Amino acid sequence: MTHQALENQLFLTLNGERVCLKGVSPSMTLLQYLQQSRRTGTKEGCGDGDCGACTVAIVGRNPDGQACYQAVNSCLIPIGAIAGREIVTVEGIANGKLHPVQAAMVEAGGSQCGYCTPGFIMSLFSAYYDGRVDDFSVEGNLCRCTGYIPIRKAAQNVTNAQPADQFSERLGQSALDLSSVAYSNQTQQFYRPTQLSEALELLQQYPEATLVAGGTDLGLEMSHHRRSFPILISLEGIQELQHIEQDSNRLTIGAAVPLHTIETTLKGVFPSLDEMLHWFAARQVRNRATIGGNIGTASPIGDLPPVLLALDAELTIANLAETRTIPLSDFFKGYRQTDLKPGEIIVSISIPKSIHGVKRLSQSYKIGKRGTDDISIVAAAFVIDVDQNNTIVHTRLGYGGVAATPIRAIEVENLLIGQPWTIETIQQVKPALRESFTPLTDFRGSAAYRKLLVANLLEKFFVEMEELS
Repeated sequence: MTHQALENQLFLTLNGERVCLKGVSPSMTLLQYLQQSRRTGTKEGCGDGDCGACTVAIVGRNPDGQACYQAVNSCLIPIGAIAGREIVTVEGIANGKLHPVQAAMVEAGGSQCGYCTPGFIMSLFSAYYDGRVDDFSVEGNLCRCTGYIPIRKAAQNVTNAQPADQFSERLGQSALDLSSVAYSNQTQQFYRPTQLSEALELLQQYPEATLVAGGTDLGLEMSHHRRSFPILISLEGIQELQHIEQDSNRLTIGAAVPLHTIETTLKGVFPSLDEMLHWFAARQVRNRATIGGNIGTASPIGDLPPVLLALDAELTIANLAETRTIPLSDFFKGYRQTDLKPGEIIVSISIPKSIHGVKRLSQSYKIGKRGTDDISIVAAAFVIDVDQNNTIVHTRLGYGGVAATPIRAIEVENLLIGQPWTIETIQQVKPALRESFTPLTDFRGSAAYRKLLVANLLEKFFVEMEELS
């Protein structure tokens, strides 16, 4: 196949104005570009996607396929991924007078030093056109001096009526342009193919290339560590990786589906997945992060792998020659090491809906320093199926933060099979569970603390399930 000729310019729409970028590094972050082009309203706080000071709005699609404004962390998005997109920053929302969310912030006294305020404003702006302004609209924004009461009051004072202004009109006219991109600035290359076969051919041609989808993990390397990547291949424009399909037996999620779409579309299908997504970072991150990316990074503290391990998920993986399916439990080989071979891409994740007994008990837990938007100390997910005699017939115990990879407690799973679902059974296996892993001690928690959590979370699970029954 002949690939699209490399261009030396990128186009985007910024605050309603079409902008042409020539010769820029495709791995420059959107925030870096905004600052270098003197659009300094957007701030940099942490550079990690944690504080929300860099929040801007981009035009995307909601789970129903309609155009919407999405709050995102500009510090984590490579400028190449913004090609053809429409971005709104804090400089672009006042039209001769304050935007309603700005006016609400002023009236409530929600700004003191003002450094974090643009990020709060852009989060509220995005929620305003979604008709859902509430406290959770700013869950990914931190304030260090004003205090949150006036900011919450500002959010509460914003009317959730359907606005009719220039921004809502632009949504109606917006076409989300995720067309093919092939860009080079002589030293770096950026590709955004629109078909899986194109991505696989590019990966075969450039085996050293780095794949990027939402970019929330890779963005840390660009923003915080100022790393440059010679060749980037974006998977964001490939519709084959964006589907969600389910029937009575199985759920299949495309690897490039954003977490916010999963959170919204699949609510209620798997309670343990719902629970973990609620605590997964903040809305700005969930708007961009993908399920395939969270798995593919192979982080031992990734939030979703423990849940997917407990649910017996499988991965479909493709290269140019073939497609294969493997259990997720066989995917993680070591610290940041996976079963992916050169030239392969994760295509989808599938989860069976089958229940081995008459009743399924399932839940997930994340223990961290903060409630949301934090790295877990220990993450755990449990699935227990019991028969009519209250005997355990199937069990999966998935953990993160206790080994070099996300991992199951297989020996303890086997101990539970055939045992009655009682507190006595749980107490009997807790010592074995504490010794199942050899976690590290770091600034988040000691190895001893993590071992206690591993066992005590299973007891917490039992108590909660009994309270619900």
